Amino acid sequence: MPDKFGTIVVGGGPAGLTAAIALAAGGIPTALVGKRPARPDNRTTALLAGSVTALEALGVWELCAAQSAPLRIMRIVDDTGRLWRAPEVKFDAAEIDLDAFGYNIANRDLVAALEQRARGLAGLTLIDDEVTALEPGDNTASMTLKNGMTLRAPLVVAADGRHSMARAAAGIKTNERQYKQVALTVTLRHSRPHRDTSTELHTASGPFTLVPLPGQRSSLVWVLDPRQADEIAALDDATLAGEIERASHSILGKIELEPGRGLFPLGTATAQRFADHRIALVGEAAHVIPPIGAQGLNLGLRDAATIGELALAAHRDGQDIGGYEILAAYDKARRGDVASRGMAIDLLNRTLLTDFLPVQGLRGLGLYALDRIGPLRRAIMREGVSPNASHQAHRSRS
Repeated sequence: MPDKFGTIVVGGGPAGLTAAIALAAGGIPTALVGKRPARPDNRTTALLAGSVTALEALGVWELCAAQSAPLRIMRIVDDTGRLWRAPEVKFDAAEIDLDAFGYNIANRDLVAALEQRARGLAGLTLIDDEVTALEPGDNTASMTLKNGMTLRAPLVVAADGRHSMARAAAGIKTNERQYKQVALTVTLRHSRPHRDTSTELHTASGPFTLVPLPGQRSSLVWVLDPRQADEIAALDDATLAGEIERASHSILGKIELEPGRGLFPLGTATAQRFADHRIALVGEAAHVIPPIGAQGLNLGLRDAATIGELALAAHRDGQDIGGYEILAAYDKARRGDVASRGMAIDLLNRTLLTDFLPVQGLRGLGLYALDRIGPLRRAIMREGVSPNASHQAHRSRS
């Protein structure tokens, strides 16, 4: 095995795999270093249309499309029980000439497809190991693996999660804030069809979101306060299924749980810089946002696509792919998209938690406007599936 590569990607999750595939498929000799997770991931991801298009271009989507379910309709329902209640808002993909806003897929199926594609690329070396040390240099970054091997590359793509060692090696700090909320994730079967409709019930503790999966199955992300979360997570399957059916107002009928639950404390974290010292941050190494509005992994996949485009363009032009200009361009290209998504999600979450009546009223008026004003609703839908900030960044590089 060579010890020098064009790029080294650290982290074998979806964002890291996507970045490695994009770089290697474009002709840059790439190594992907990462241990497979010890615990299976029972979560799902709603891949928006832009993410699906990117995975199609990389030859990944065809390997997992059959395991996904289309999201053709998205409903927001006010279930806060407060004095100021917003009207139900329904977004239909057909209204903006799309077959679906995106597709929901189990994370394990998405990762399996990415790994299958990665194994088929001659220019991609997969290393199942951990990085124990990483040191940026003037011309290359060098890293030491647990097995004692040393690797070098002019660019390191850090996809090693929210506690990123690579981010620390680059000297990049984060701005963080914890919410007094916990997300419970489960997969369930139900007796009524979901009709390709995602339903987000806005409750006083946060969103309760049911997202379609193939067949009469859905994934649930239920945002609760910590005390509620502990109590509900401790229930046996039958009792929890009954609680979910009650909280969902039986819109999907009888509920039956599939094995596996997850509890995730919610918070935000944003890197003060998305790249420095030959290290570019993608996914949760760069930003962590709550699982609201299907933005988290979609942002990470856009990170991966952006660093891939910039590095490949520099490689074709004979430039230093890990140099200051490329890293500064990456930081600029991603910052607006991440900031706007994070701000919108934070604002929505705060308006759900507040007891301040004027704020509740403003939230209700906003949803009423979306329900009644067609051009506004369509503009919001288009921005949701195809972020304008990403298009502008792409045009500025072309």
